[in-house]
Amino acid sequence: MAAGYLEILRARHAARLLTGTLVGRLPNATAAIAVVLFIRAEGGTYSLAGALAAVYGVANAVGQPLLGRLVDLYGQPRVQLPAALVSALAMTAFALSGTDQLPLAYASMAVAGLFTPPLEGGLRALWPSVLRREDQVHTAYAMDAVAQEVMFTVGPLLVTLCVALWSAQAALVVLNVIGVLGALSVVVSPPSRAWRSAPREAHWLGALRSPGLLALLGAFLFVGLALGSITVAGVSYADDNGGDAVYGWLMAALGLGALVGGTVYGARQWSGAPERRLRGLVALLAVCYLPLVLVPGPVAMTALTALAGVFLAPCIACAFIIVDRHAPSGTVTEAFSWLVTTFTVGASVGTGLAGPVVEWGGTLWGFAVPGVAGAVSLLVLLATGRVLAAPAGGPVVAASSENDPNRAVEPRFSSGDRA
Repeated sequence: MAAGYLEILRARHAARLLTGTLVGRLPNATAAIAVVLFIRAEGGTYSLAGALAAVYGVANAVGQPLLGRLVDLYGQPRVQLPAALVSALAMTAFALSGTDQLPLAYASMAVAGLFTPPLEGGLRALWPSVLRREDQVHTAYAMDAVAQEVMFTVGPLLVTLCVALWSAQAALVVLNVIGVLGALSVVVSPPSRAWRSAPREAHWLGALRSPGLLALLGAFLFVGLALGSITVAGVSYADDNGGDAVYGWLMAALGLGALVGGTVYGARQWSGAPERRLRGLVALLAVCYLPLVLVPGPVAMTALTALAGVFLAPCIACAFIIVDRHAPSGTVTEAFSWLVTTFTVGASVGTGLAGPVVEWGGTLWGFAVPGVAGAVSLLVLLATGRVLAAPAGGPVVAASSENDPNRAVEPRFSSGDRA
C-alpha cells in the first residue's frame, strides 16, 4: 500500500510542496472550529459563531476562483504569498478585536476569507510538472486527499491544545502565523516559481464554461454542507458530554476516518470511469452519516464519527480526477479552486444552518443535516450523469502540459475512460 505513496514522495520537490501546502492550509481548515470556540469563549451564541464562519466561507468562496484565475495568469509567487499575509493579518485583527464591535468582526472575517491563498488548486496544478507519469499524478491526487485528512485530524487537536495552553484568541493568531510560513515554503520552491499555465481561450466564465465541471460542483456543494453541519452539531454534543476535549476527539475521529479511507482508496488503481465511481462513493458517504443521529455516549459517538469520515477522502480524490478531465485548457488552477470554493460554500452554509437547527431541535436534529445533505448530493450526481460523463470519443480536457504531460493513456483504460 505504501509503495505508490513512497514513489511520489521520493520525487524531487514533492514532499516539500505537499507539506508546505498542508501547513499553509491549516488556518483555512481549522477556521470554522477556531471561530466557534473563540465566539463561545467570548460569550457569543451558536448562531453568531455560525454567521461569522459563514461570512468567512462565503468570502473564501468568492476569493478562491478569483485568486486561482490570477495564479493562472500571473504565476503562483506573485499571488499566493501576498494573499496569505493579508488573510493572516485580517484574522489577527478579528482575534484582537473580538465581538465588541461586530461590524469590524464581520469585516475582518470577510477579508480573511477573501484572501485565503488557493494553495490547494496550486498544488494540483504543480503535480504534472513534478511527476512525469499520468498514473503518478492520479496517485498524487489520492495522496493529496489523504494528507488533507492528516491536517483535519491534527488540526482540531492543535486548536484545542492552543485553547487549553493559552486561549482561543491565541489559537487564531498562532494558526495563521503557521499558515503564512507554509505558503512561503511553497512559493519559493523551484516548481512553483517556474510553473506557467497552458495557453487559454479568453472567456469571462473561465473554467465554468465546462458543463461537466458545473455538475460536479453542484454535487460537492452538498458534500461540503454535510461536513460543515457536523462542526456545529459536534460542539452541541460535546457541551452535554464532556466539553472541549470530546469535541476535539470527535473532529479528529472524522479526519482519521477519512485518512484511513483515503489511504486504502489511493493504494490501488481503479478501473472504469471516475464519474460512475464517484456516484457509488457519495452513496456510501451518505449512508455512513445516518448513524450519527443515534447520539450515543462519547466513545461510541467517536467511533460513529470516524465511520462518517471513511468515504470523504475517496470522494475528494475521485473528484480531483474528474476536475482534471473537464477543466478547459489554461484554467486548471481556477477549476480546482472552484471545487475548493464550492466545498467551502457548502461547509459554510452547513455551519450557518446547523446553528439554528441545533438551537431549535437539539443535537439529534443537528446530526440529521449531514445525512440529508449526502442524499441530495447523490441525487445531483444521478440527475446530471449524462452531462458529467466524458464523451465516448475521448477525454473532454484539451491535451496540455497541465493536464497530461505525456499525452498518454493510463494502462488498463481506453482513451474514453481515462481515470
